[in-house]
Amino acid sequence: AWLDVAAPFAAHQLQVRVAPHISTRWRDREASLAPIADLVAAQYARQPGNYLCFASSFDYLQRVAATLAQRHPQVPQWQQTREMDDASRAAFLARFTEGGQGVGLAVLGGAFAEGVDLPGTRLIGAFIATLGLPQVNAVNDAMQCALDEAMGPGQGYACTYLYPGLRKVVQAAGRVIRTEHDRGVVVLMDDRFQRAEVRALLPRWWQVG
Repeated sequence: AWLDVAAPFAAHQLQVRVAPHISTRWRDREASLAPIADLVAAQYARQPGNYLCFASSFDYLQRVAATLAQRHPQVPQWQQTREMDDASRAAFLARFTEGGQGVGLAVLGGAFAEGVDLPGTRLIGAFIATLGLPQVNAVNDAMQCALDEAMGPGQGYACTYLYPGLRKVVQAAGRVIRTEHDRGVVVLMDDRFQRAEVRALLPRWWQVG
């Protein structure tokens, strides 16, 4: 049994855009760094304020941060680190003040991707540079094969990789709109966000441009 409840938010509250010229696949990571940094800086220049930028791993996060600092040093930034204690996490969130300006870089699925409330102008946008797909390894591959056999071809990939990944994407994007008065922007950075099977899993109230 399941219950599908309409979201309490309206489409005009959140501008959702896809960056189809960016691929965050492993083989394309190096080539993606400059386009990601340029897109973040362009949005920041267009509408200064507080943003979160999510990457798939700490290594990728650090490379994006370094590229952003090199190409656009005028953009304030702060980063999630691997072993942050409670005080460090609190300090990270304290940077998101009303009327503040800067970009906090964090890992998708980590401490700042869910359960964080930054209403009003404490957070006006998010960049998500990943589909959040779980790591390809022997365990996940075995699970995919087993689910394909049990549920039919293609279902194994969806259940093992696509559904968990996009759940993390939607959770992270959900940091932007927390009340009926919030307004913001979410930029999905990967060409795969244009695929029909991916769009079908995004919230219905989003109007993806």
